[in-house]
Amino acid sequence: MSASSLTDRPHPARGRHKIYLGYAAGVGKTYQMLDEAQALRRQGCDVVIGYFEPHGRVDTIAKTNGLELVSRRRIEYRGGVFEEMDVAGILARGPAICLVDELPHTNVPGSERAKRWEDVIALLEAGIDVFSTMNIQHLESLNDQVLKITGVRVRETVPDWVMRQADEVVMVDLTPRALLNRLQRGVVYPADKARRAMEYFFKESTLVALRELALRETAHEVNVRVVDMAARRPRAPQGPAGGERLLVFVTETEGADALVRRARRVADYLGAECYAVYLREGERVEHAVGLARTLHIETRELEGDDHAAALVEFARTHKVTHIFLARPRYEGWGWFTGHNLAHRIVRMAKEMEVIVVAVGREAS
Repeated sequence: MSASSLTDRPHPARGRHKIYLGYAAGVGKTYQMLDEAQALRRQGCDVVIGYFEPHGRVDTIAKTNGLELVSRRRIEYRGGVFEEMDVAGILARGPAICLVDELPHTNVPGSERAKRWEDVIALLEAGIDVFSTMNIQHLESLNDQVLKITGVRVRETVPDWVMRQADEVVMVDLTPRALLNRLQRGVVYPADKARRAMEYFFKESTLVALRELALRETAHEVNVRVVDMAARRPRAPQGPAGGERLLVFVTETEGADALVRRARRVADYLGAECYAVYLREGERVEHAVGLARTLHIETRELEGDDHAAALVEFARTHKVTHIFLARPRYEGWGWFTGHNLAHRIVRMAKEMEVIVVAVGREAS
């Protein structure tokens, strides 16, 4: 499944980004990226490998034959030496296309940028086309869903807007049963690591759920691009097509990050603008507001002693249609008294849809 095509539009000053998306290690993302790169090389395109992670997979390593590999940059950190993609070296080389494996990777401290997706943006801004790979569980807005499916909190994530701005998203698909067969044959990991993987992350039920997430996300990306092409407008964020505007109220409530991710995801599906408003309080608010900014949600600090009135006034001024609140935690009958903040907002914002979300504890 693919969204749009890199070949059906004129080459802009900014490079074009193609993401090979999978749902687990071993489905063939890197292999397919290299296979297409080899075809382009044979056609005379100037292609280099900016970063490649072999994982000992013989067939994938063979696909690099004949492709120029830009040497990695060596960085010393805490007595060790680590290798990262050499962005400066790639920019100096100036290829037409650069291949970048493992887009969500966190660079070692001392690197010019914190994340590999930020390195990719630097390449794109220099006019270099980039092919990159990632798995669906690393998409930021899906972090809480992935936690429920796998029991693991993914720490390395890519903001949704990075995928939204990509020119093409291709899902590299393989059935869970076929993937497990590859795992058992030692194609994905060595035997010991493969056995451990099948006991935890690589359970068939887990893979089925992750595959469904990836299929839904790719279908959504296709739909977004079809709508944009039909409207003949650029993919950069515009005003909400249907007049929908979302507001998420960030507080010290546990699950603030989850609330922000949910609002961002709903906004993306509605094609809506999204705001995050907050009170200047503690560490949990600061973290959630930082996450909102990373997800390209406009943030504002509320002013005034009456928080409910300030929030609703902001919502009316900005023509908000949906307000997202985290359900506060009250002892006994506190939720039913009608005097808490959420109840006051519901009563005051009668012309808006107020969604009070029960968010669980943030897992570590």
